[in-house]
Amino acid sequence: MTMPSALNPEAGLSAPGRSGGLRDVYRNRFLLKLLVRKEIKVRYRGSALGIVWSYMKPGLQFLVFYVALGLFLNVQGSTPNYPIYLFAGIVLVNFFTEALGNATRSIVGNRDLIRKIYLPRELFPVASVWVSAAHFLPQVLILVVVCLFFGWLPTVWSVLALVAAFAIVAVLAVGLGLFFGAVNVYFRDSENLVDLLIMMVTWASPVLYLWSQVQHVLGPAFAAYQLNPMTVGVEVFHWAFWRPTLDGGQLTAAAAAEVPGLFTLWLPLAAVVTLLILGLGQWVFARLSVKFAQEL
Repeated sequence: MTMPSALNPEAGLSAPGRSGGLRDVYRNRFLLKLLVRKEIKVRYRGSALGIVWSYMKPGLQFLVFYVALGLFLNVQGSTPNYPIYLFAGIVLVNFFTEALGNATRSIVGNRDLIRKIYLPRELFPVASVWVSAAHFLPQVLILVVVCLFFGWLPTVWSVLALVAAFAIVAVLAVGLGLFFGAVNVYFRDSENLVDLLIMMVTWASPVLYLWSQVQHVLGPAFAAYQLNPMTVGVEVFHWAFWRPTLDGGQLTAAAAAEVPGLFTLWLPLAAVVTLLILGLGQWVFARLSVKFAQEL
């Protein structure tokens, strides 16, 4: 009798190959749902307020920035409807920073599970991003309600713009989360580096200030600033939420309602940069994940 061969297609077997990467995440989406539920339950286990804590940080952050910048420095004097402008940016940036921070720690944080059984390692960073998205969506609903009081009316284009901005930021968080999550297994200093990046994101994107102020200072170097996908994502959020609440005079006074070429140039470029980062993150993750169990 001939023994079944892994190279013999008639044997019904296939030679073991490399990980399918993010395709394995899609194939195991049931496991992804279980991991997301687990992360949410573990995070609020023993907590009296539960998910309410996810609103404490953006709420307190908004209050501090609004009082310090909007009132003390009178930024709202030059930026109409500054509370909406500020909150729209904070909501998106907090989603990214929470997703990236959790994704960076996801592999090390699930070391016991990784040591015991095999499952696609990419599930853990992706699940962290999904958990952050679960916190992000209710905050967006609060932003929508506030904007409605200021005369905001959704349109098909604004909804599509919001979906595009969210998709870019989410994919960016997955790409960077895969990269730093894998590197963090070997070099725990990666967590500190990510913490520094998270601290810089709020100031490196037009959350607290207008994009025109950056253009005035940077001049020709403004293009480099615009290549940051987070910058474009925040600007699209402002276009969709903040811009419709302004009247004609306020649009003129703000002089920053829409970046020239935002949808024809910068949004497509942001998508390309994001996909490149995702590809790099997946490439690094695939090569480092082989020895995760041993290193952990």
